Amino acid sequence: MISTIESINSAVNGFVWGLPMLILLVGTGILMTTLTKVFQITHFRHWVKNTIGGIFRDEHVTAHTDKDDMQISQFQSLCTALAATIGTGNIAGVAAAIVSGGPGAIFWMWIVAFFGMMTNFSENVLGIYYRRRNERNEWCGGAMYYLRDGLGAKKGCKQIGAILATLFSIFCVIASFGIGNMSQINSIALNMNSAFGIPVIATGVILMVLAGLVIVGGLKRIASVTERLVPFMAIIYLIGAVIVFIMHFDRAGEVFVSIFKGAFGMKAVGGGIVGSGVAMAVQWGMKRGVFSNEAGLGSSVMVHSSSNVREPVVQGMWGIFEVFADTIIVCTLTAFAVLSSGLINLETGEVMTDQVSTALVADAFSTVFGGAGAGFIAIAILFFAFSTVLGWSQYGSKGFEYLFGTKAIKIYQVLFVIFILVGATMDLSLAWDLSDTFNGMMAIPNLIGVISLSGVVVKITKNYVDRKIGGRDIKPMLSALDDIQELHEKEIS
Repeated sequence: MISTIESINSAVNGFVWGLPMLILLVGTGILMTTLTKVFQITHFRHWVKNTIGGIFRDEHVTAHTDKDDMQISQFQSLCTALAATIGTGNIAGVAAAIVSGGPGAIFWMWIVAFFGMMTNFSENVLGIYYRRRNERNEWCGGAMYYLRDGLGAKKGCKQIGAILATLFSIFCVIASFGIGNMSQINSIALNMNSAFGIPVIATGVILMVLAGLVIVGGLKRIASVTERLVPFMAIIYLIGAVIVFIMHFDRAGEVFVSIFKGAFGMKAVGGGIVGSGVAMAVQWGMKRGVFSNEAGLGSSVMVHSSSNVREPVVQGMWGIFEVFADTIIVCTLTAFAVLSSGLINLETGEVMTDQVSTALVADAFSTVFGGAGAGFIAIAILFFAFSTVLGWSQYGSKGFEYLFGTKAIKIYQVLFVIFILVGATMDLSLAWDLSDTFNGMMAIPNLIGVISLSGVVVKITKNYVDRKIGGRDIKPMLSALDDIQELHEKEIS
């Protein structure tokens, strides 16, 4: 039975993550980068000032909402989104990309991240613009809403918009059990067993209880936990990775050369032929880049849409920072730690150890920290992956809510918590393959929505830039509800 599932999943995964899918993903990022006039570069200072800079100078960025207010702060929305994206993909995923695609895979991971910044920006802009309140007065936003109410509002597209919204929600719910649950928990359980000898079943039970206590509290409790957990775990891990790289800094030049040469086939990957090496570098770099930062999946927009911000572009800028922090910073430091450790032949890309995935990163850290390296990575995986589980539980609940209504969320939460125990004892390769498959299946309807509504993103962005940067006195574009109401009033008059 398992072998049959693996065979079917392998075929579907190959189709989903083939060349057309990668072209769609990167092409959407290129399109939105072009239409917004390379916003991530031309307005670099502005988005940095209003995201990470705002944490230190603007109390509204971090201020908590009232107990009865179901919104969360901008910083909480970022931390919850980062909780879901900074996971095993930043450690095991980067190592897998290097092992399978060579050092050149890191270059293509950067490319995906650069253009993915504007894909994520666009998703968040559309998420805030088309979001709605549910019966509990919570904000509900995401691809399902801009597909139904945005694409669906176009002439002749009502039915296709509704169908794509439903498909996205189905894929999201299923993906939440893969990328957001079982693959993460599996990594934790195996690493805790390897580093400390803790039985996987014990890890599964403990994590199931801890996650249950947080998840049943809903978004407000999840956000409260992640805003404390994410900064702590990210800073500790980054310090460790920086120390490893500094201790091997004499290899920095070789690392950069190997990344750029490997990306363009100037040398073989793992002793293989050059053409095959380039293809593998591109494929694995892009796949792991998307798995890491999730730009194009339409996932993080579901929590960004719950922010107390009114300006769609402001939350869009948090989306840019999310991708930047996840891939350009965290993944890059992981890659540099591995490549500079001496465990990878920088000339051929050949792995000089029998370790792969997380164990490869642990070995890299062990070259500096000794036996404590494996324990350090095991603890990092624990924090990273557990926070991912919390973040993705919110994504899946929003997809489930769209399909079955607000009252059905508790059913989803119970199932999600139970599957944590399943993930602890599941085969790791199957969990990762399932994650890749449903990642891609989520991305397809979402990217259709982003492309079809690219004009809306451009108008909202231009309106914001003209007002906030250009100083023009014009009416802001804040919500589709406002615009629809205004149009309705004009028709009546």
